[in-house]
Amino acid sequence: QVQLVESGGGLVQAGGSLRLSCAASGRSFSIYAMGWFRQAPGKERELVAGITWSGGSTYYGDSVKGRFTISRDNAKNTVDLQMESLKPEDTAVYYCAVDKTFGRTYIEVRREEYDYWGQGIQVTVSS
Repeated sequence: QVQLVESGGGLVQAGGSLRLSCAASGRSFSIYAMGWFRQAPGKERELVAGITWSGGSTYYGDSVKGRFTISRDNAKNTVDLQMESLKPEDTAVYYCAVDKTFGRTYIEVRREEYDYWGQGIQVTVSS
């Protein structure tokens, strides 16, 4: 049974940092791109960061560029999201997800292209 489990969320003041981690179990995702999405109340779920299977290519949404860093460890089957200079507008439920296509060499931004999802973790940034 495939499971993705996020950890590291919580409440932080504006300007602070958090590191989210996603641990996958049940199978290896070492040859699949992975991404971090977020969904704020009343908004669509959006991709904030993605990373190809090799780590050679990354994607960041415009609102998080220069503040968030995605990384992965294929040996541990994990993907992390380091979030710096957090803003109240970063408040959302964050989800890690796995690209459905084996070996894709670019980051797909459409959520329908991801077929395994974590349960989500709340990140709240207070002003």
